[in-house]
Amino acid sequence: MIRGEFPDAGERTPEELRRGYEALLAETIEKVGIETVAEETALDSETVESLEAGDSPEVTLEGAAAVLALAEDRPPADAVAAEARDILLMGMTTAVLDVETLASGVDGALEPKEIQQKVEGRFPMTLAEYALLHQYIEQRKG
Repeated sequence: MIRGEFPDAGERTPEELRRGYEALLAETIEKVGIETVAEETALDSETVESLEAGDSPEVTLEGAAAVLALAEDRPPADAVAAEARDILLMGMTTAVLDVETLASGVDGALEPKEIQQKVEGRFPMTLAEYALLHQYIEQRKG
């Protein structure tokens, strides 16, 4: 989700990759505190507590970016989310993938138009969807 954080994304399963993202979120929550995260992001306290506990609640890329942005060494949330989407877009370019091929590669879990809208940031994307796309794109780059 952050450039350089998951260099082995193509070697993991989408579930393992999502767990990696969630571990990064849990570390940030632990550092800044549940209350701060709940107050400074659009995530409710239950979701924040669940993430810190190592569970997998449904969180959007934007919600995850808002959490990560609370760490002192991270850029603002919009920059984190844009960078995450750029990873997908640049990966698609490098792997020479269009949205139709990508949709086929993820076994139709997402429609081509849906992928395009999510990758462009015009429609919310969950971490699970991001992990699915990120893993497949990175696998194809290899």
